[in-house]
Amino acid sequence: MAFIGVDHGTTAMRFALIEGEKVLTFELGRSEAAAMSEKEIMESIEKEFGVKVKDIDLIALTYSMGDGFSEIKNVKKIEGRGLQSTEGAGKKTGGGTRVFDAVRNSGIPAIAIPGLHTRSKVDPRMKVFSHLTSPEKLGIAYHIRCMGYEDFVVSDISSNTVTLAVASGKVIGAIDACIFAPGVHHGPLDLEAIRNVDDGLRTANQAFMEAGALKMTPYKDRGELLNAAENGEEPALLALDTISLFAAMEIVSMQLLLKEYGVTGAAFLAGSVGEVEYVQKKISRHLGQECLSLGKWHAAIGCAGIARDVFAGENHILGIDVDYP
Repeated sequence: MAFIGVDHGTTAMRFALIEGEKVLTFELGRSEAAAMSEKEIMESIEKEFGVKVKDIDLIALTYSMGDGFSEIKNVKKIEGRGLQSTEGAGKKTGGGTRVFDAVRNSGIPAIAIPGLHTRSKVDPRMKVFSHLTSPEKLGIAYHIRCMGYEDFVVSDISSNTVTLAVASGKVIGAIDACIFAPGVHHGPLDLEAIRNVDDGLRTANQAFMEAGALKMTPYKDRGELLNAAENGEEPALLALDTISLFAAMEIVSMQLLLKEYGVTGAAFLAGSVGEVEYVQKKISRHLGQECLSLGKWHAAIGCAGIARDVFAGENHILGIDVDYP
């Protein structure tokens, strides 16, 4: 049996296949995916995974904020693509849209994974914020759950930073990118950003996308920043120190929520910055505990795991209801 998970990431669409004990992965840049036809996307999946469309049992999709629904659903039951609005925080390229539509129109059985928001089954205090996390972070959390962890916090650090808490196998809360800790590119709006928005110098989304630690440096993008950090350049190390400090603070805040549920747990780091050894050591030192690091594929692999287990009849995933078929 073959199951596929799709991670709608900030820079790329990542795909994972689970077939028995075999796990395969590949990615398409979002701009690359946007330039492809639906037929070409499905042909890429067949080619990369060595599987025919007719042999895929279930695909689990993530798309943008996923804030238009709160259960794991058959894509045929999703209105539109599962969003309250096409507007919001983040860069729009069309790659995620093309992949979502390619899968939905392919005839392959598929489910959509929701994000966490005010209609989700999380700690009610978290609902002071309209949005907590996008769907692919649930893929990361489910992969960790499948590794045997019931209680944990995971911080996904890359272009932005999002941190999620799971207690007794159920997700209880998360802190979204536009609320607290900055990533490389994105972060919360501070006083200067709010003034710039009010003065018409930036849209709110532009301000969000320029609020990361990169603005503290002379570098143009994440790759340049990470290369400079490897070479010991001071502005790059300061940026990573900043990201590490705030990510650690965010992890501690989620650990506080775990304590209220009577549990403590492991701390995981994910994302391209979470993979950096310098950042891992900094955060571990801040927390006073070792952080376990995950690679960039774990969201897609976790989503494939969700597809596998929903196909097998699971009615709840991380405490989220399943409405399938």
